[in-house]
Amino acid sequence: MVDAERFRVLLEEERGRKLELLKALRNDISSVSLARQDSNVDDEHDPEGSTIAFELSQASALMGQSRVGLEQIDEALARIAAGTYGRCAVCGVAIPEGRLEARPWTPFCVNHASGRS
Repeated sequence: MVDAERFRVLLEEERGRKLELLKALRNDISSVSLARQDSNVDDEHDPEGSTIAFELSQASALMGQSRVGLEQIDEALARIAAGTYGRCAVCGVAIPEGRLEARPWTPFCVNHASGRS
């Protein structure tokens, strides 16, 4: 039997980290966007490293990944509340604790996570 309370604590901590990351990324995007508005710099042709557009794109991609991660964490917390945490969403087999240690938000056993079955 999985210690759901221990994993709930881990998930809540990770959720807090994701929320902080999302806040920081939003602030970064806002500050870069504001700086870009007040500038007439042609960053697309600047030979000095990455462009502002690239930086914005990268931050946006990280935000998307963080949102998906936050959704997965929230779904795992809902499974804990429902009493289904630690069971594969496809076959119902117990997910090995080692897998839950590595990915506490996973709803799948190893076989179904990799698409082998």
